[in-house]
Amino acid sequence: MFVLIAGGGRTGARLASLLINHNHKVRLIEHRTELLAHLHQELPTEIIYEGNISDPSALEAAGAREAHVITAVASEDAVNLAVCFVSKTMFDVPRTIARVNNPSNAWLFNEKFKVDVALNSADVLARLIQEEMSLGDMMTIFKIRRGHYSVIEEKVPQGAKGINIPLKDMNLSEHCVIAAIIRNGEMTLPRGDSTFQAFDEIIAIASPEGMTKLSELFAHPSYPVRNGKKPEDNAAK
Repeated sequence: MFVLIAGGGRTGARLASLLINHNHKVRLIEHRTELLAHLHQELPTEIIYEGNISDPSALEAAGAREAHVITAVASEDAVNLAVCFVSKTMFDVPRTIARVNNPSNAWLFNEKFKVDVALNSADVLARLIQEEMSLGDMMTIFKIRRGHYSVIEEKVPQGAKGINIPLKDMNLSEHCVIAAIIRNGEMTLPRGDSTFQAFDEIIAIASPEGMTKLSELFAHPSYPVRNGKKPEDNAAK
């Protein structure tokens, strides 16, 4: 896959390095002299093209007509929007990805400006925090089927309401498949009458709905305690 990266800051340089390591064809376009000096120290010279990413002729010279993906990671939202719009309308690039710098501009990053994927770091961080808070000790090992399902590991805490309930009675079958139970260092394959104990580790394949259901069954019975107080104690003041 040929990826054209518009913008040579830290994000662009890091992205280029990762894509090169995964054997993708990469071209990075940047015109700022101070950044070019660093880029030539970090990346192969042949992938760096000196040009203004706001200039359609520079994008074309850098390979926009052949690129499968253009990623706009400049520090200005207006520039990233312009790059995506030009890439689609002038060069028919199949996929455009744009970095959102100011969350208040996120509403602009849509099909009107020819943005296929908008990367809003504020939203990503918020979702990660929300997921961490809601899923407790559940850890995503990797995603499959384009992210529709995840292979997860869940640790069973003391007092979880799913303890001692047979697997067949948990109503998980539509959204979650328990693949293994690890207990005292030994792995067993679950059956319908299998039950769970505190400190078990569960390996499962689950949809987002299944992950939520599993986290409800094996959530901590109370919120974490800080300085001897629960969060609701502070909220009451």
